[in-house]
Amino acid sequence: MSKILVNGTFDIIHIGHLKLLEYAKSLGTFLTVAIDTDERVRSNKGTSRPINNEYERKVMLEFLKPVDKVVLFSNDQELIDIIKQNDIVVKGSDYKDKFIVGEAFCKQIIFYDRIEEYSTTKKIRNIITR
Repeated sequence: MSKILVNGTFDIIHIGHLKLLEYAKSLGTFLTVAIDTDERVRSNKGTSRPINNEYERKVMLEFLKPVDKVVLFSNDQELIDIIKQNDIVVKGSDYKDKFIVGEAFCKQIIFYDRIEEYSTTKKIRNIITR
């Protein structure tokens, strides 16, 4: 059994997320999605985020077909502990040449060619400017 990990905020689920999760699941037999706690999201993205709280984000992801398990993490060490339990970590291509938490503990990292038009930040900006 090959275990795959994707991590992120997954604040407003959009087609880019769905394509990423479908791709990640195609790489193995068990897909875990690790999501940032609300506190961590606020710390990283500002007090106006997340839009959806961690419970709502977790439940939405659990209902998606490719996803086998959803876990929360609140700090780098917790994410590293999750990474150690998986065979492949899938990251968006925007993380190439950037710091990746726990990279030293990843057995393999695969970069997914993210489609730029699909971005939570862009979605939020579009909603605000309407």
